[in-house]
Parts: sequence; C-alpha cells; structure tokens
Amino acid sequence: MSKLRYTLVCDGSSNEVLIPVLSWLLRRQLPGWAIEAKWADLRWLPKAPRKLDERISAGADLYESELLFVHRDAEAKPAEKRIQETLRAAHKAAKSRTLPPVVPVVPVRMQEAWLLSDERAIRAAAGNPNGRMSLSIPPISTLEKLPNPKRTLLSLLRTASGLRGRRLKKFRVRQALRRVAELTSDFSGIRELNAFRALENETAKTLRCEGWLST
Repeated sequence: MSKLRYTLVCDGSSNEVLIPVLSWLLRRQLPGWAIEAKWADLRWLPKAPRKLDERISAGADLYESELLFVHRDAEAKPAEKRIQETLRAAHKAAKSRTLPPVVPVVPVRMQEAWLLSDERAIRAAAGNPNGRMSLSIPPISTLEKLPNPKRTLLSLLRTASGLRGRRLKKFRVRQALRRVAELTSDFSGIRELNAFRALENETAKTLRCEGWLST
C-alpha cells in the first residue's frame, strides 16, 4: 500500500481541527493510500518561530513528511493575497533547505466555517446525538459570508447539548468544537465553497506534479 505523510503548519493548536478535513480530502484523491497526518506543534521550542517562512522551515525540519499544508485565515484580506504570501514564504524557506511541496490552506473568515456542514456531527460532539432541539445551521452557500463562524458553531453546540443553567456553564464547549471535525465523516457538503474548492484543486495539482495522482 502506498503511503503519504503530511504535516499541517499553522498558527496555534485550535487550527488542529483542520487535520480531519485534510485527511478526508487526501483519501478522496488518493483512494487506497495510507494517509498519515501530523500537526507541527512548535510551541515547545525554546524560541518559537514567529515569521511564516520560519514556521514553514521548522515544520519541515522537525516533522518528516512528503507534503506540507500551511494554514492562514484570510480574515480581512482576499484569500488570493494570503495564498501568495504563503507561497512567497515557502519560496524563501526553500532557499536554505529542501522543502516538500507546500499547499496553502486559506478558509474564508475562519476554519470553523468548514465544520458547519454536518448536523449529526454537531449533535454528537455536544454529547447529545439524539437531541431533537432545532438547530439553525446556516445554509452551506452562506458559510463564507458569516461574520464569525466560530461564534456560530459554539452557539450551535450549546443549543445542541440541551443543557441549561449551571450545567451549561460547565459544558466544555471549545473541546466539543474540536470533536466536530473528528466526528464529521464526510466533508463533501463544503465542496461548493470557493475556498475549499481552491484547496481541493491545488491539492490535486500538487499530487499530480509529484506523480502521486494520475492525470
């Protein structure tokens, strides 16, 4: 069985929720391959790198893999601008070392928009999979326009938990948020989003260039 190891380079531990999304995407494009994922946790370094090219270099040096995904939130900037910033940083990092191919990951707004497609996963992550309370999950076509997808998802998780009062205050909602990604078995619902489609296309292009994916 063929095997592909990839590393996710990102700003913080909350971005680790992208791992299930990226693994799902790779398994769709490379069926039958063993996919091994790593998150480049650089917080333990004596001097954690701050610049993007330095984080890319550290991720490549410390986590052996054949492919690097580099996450950036678009925030107020156009996604294409963030993508070009990432590619320039990768080019700079490659001047002093051999880098695996780099694929930018740039969700519009926040990555939590990509976790709002599976009601079943949201209910299960909230610890109440059989709950029947109404969840006002935004239509997928609107996800890239949400002002704060993270706030939306946290609110949905609180509602889905069915908890009230003191029990709701004790609900570990941020931990539940991470579970949404793990419990989503199919991310095909977000394939209509521009940012995810761009990621899908760039990943396929990279896999073809490396000879891992036939044309």
